[in-house]
Amino acid sequence: MSATIAAPALAPEAPELAEVDRVSVATQWQLVWWRFRKHRLAVISAGVLTVFYLVVVFADFLAYADPLASEAQRGLIAPQPIRLFDSSGFSPSVEALVGTRDQQTFKRVYVVDPSQKVSVHLFAHGYEYRLFGLIPSDLHLIGVEGEGKSAENSLFVLGTDVQGRDLWSRLMYATQISMLIGLSSVAISLFLGVLLGGLAGYFGGLADTFVMRLVEILRSIPTIPLWMGVGAALPKEWDIIKVFFVMTILFALIQWTELARVVRGRFLSLREEDFVMAAELAGCSRLRIIFRHMVPSFLSHIIAATTLALPAIIIFETSLSFLGLGLRPPAISWGVMLQQASNVQTLAISPWLLIPAAPVIIAILAFNFLGDGLRDAADPYGS
Repeated sequence: MSATIAAPALAPEAPELAEVDRVSVATQWQLVWWRFRKHRLAVISAGVLTVFYLVVVFADFLAYADPLASEAQRGLIAPQPIRLFDSSGFSPSVEALVGTRDQQTFKRVYVVDPSQKVSVHLFAHGYEYRLFGLIPSDLHLIGVEGEGKSAENSLFVLGTDVQGRDLWSRLMYATQISMLIGLSSVAISLFLGVLLGGLAGYFGGLADTFVMRLVEILRSIPTIPLWMGVGAALPKEWDIIKVFFVMTILFALIQWTELARVVRGRFLSLREEDFVMAAELAGCSRLRIIFRHMVPSFLSHIIAATTLALPAIIIFETSLSFLGLGLRPPAISWGVMLQQASNVQTLAISPWLLIPAAPVIIAILAFNFLGDGLRDAADPYGS
């Protein structure tokens, strides 16, 4: 009887034992992934940011119109919703635009004619571009026949701005520029912060004094006057690539100081640990000890600092471009697009000019939720 009683008692413990065995033999990255996927908001945010960076890669393919092509007569056209079905079944289309004369201003304007339909096609041919900057193509995700030849046969999913430029196409390119500036700046500031902060904390003495004084000098510079001076100093004839490069470098030089201070403090406490002394006795180089042994021990702090720096740079770029101190037309970014929304009168007539604010908010929230999940997952042994 004792045997029959003992057997059922062991059954519920079997799954728990299997889970314990699975955790005990798992690698560090497996533990990180198992804990990260429990954070629902972080997983959703990772998916959202993946979509954003797919837009960065395929902006030319997703934009169905030339983002710089303008026509004053089609300025401030309201968004055209795509109707997916009609009486014949699945047939994507938009209501056609008809040119007419405004009886008050006598200007030619375009109004919607519900009786006429313009068919929307997938993988339509349009303006030419180079995919990844290398492959010539004119294929776009959506489009209409004869796109760009006349306003009556055009597609404006998000409407047009004051100069008659398609907002959807401009938003694709703006996402590409704004997200790339944040990513490039954070990559440079991450390298500088870990390297210089690590050297200051690991060696101490003169290296520590030099790096910390440099950090204090850079952090004492007021950013708005700095950007006003940079905006005035940049030559007007510079193209978008040069301005993008300068802004990326300056953002990186401003952002690396905070991470360097965090890394320095951690290195001061870690350099006397046994595993660091063992690595020195084994003949490891200083850079190998820093990047291979010391940095991974506080990866969660680096991830938290990085994920906070990314949205900060995106907000900074958007704010400066909105104020006219960052990127300038003909460059396209979220801040440049929002400049037209600064006019209250124009905004009251055409509220769709505020649409570029939506990706800014979504990207900032996604980065913060993702950073929260990654910070917790990077320390799988924590509570």
